[in-house]
Amino acid sequence: MEIQYPQYRKYLNEKSFFKITSSKEWEEIQIIGSKYVLNQFKVNIMPDRNFLHDMTFDYKENWLEINEAEYEQKKALL
Repeated sequence: MEIQYPQYRKYLNEKSFFKITSSKEWEEIQIIGSKYVLNQFKVNIMPDRNFLHDMTFDYKENWLEINEAEYEQKKALL
């Protein structure tokens, strides 16, 4: 199965928003109180690989699929 990047997700509690840019990289916007924090991640270890795989292919229990506009709206608040 070939996946098209980027993919966008958010946690059910809407405290973290994700942009999956490739099979080895993603960024996360965390909302901590009234602050927005952007983190960049690269897959270096197996737990990261598993996390990214789950977020891409097995996300329905832990994440919601969102669109680019919703992600960029949050990113504009950084």
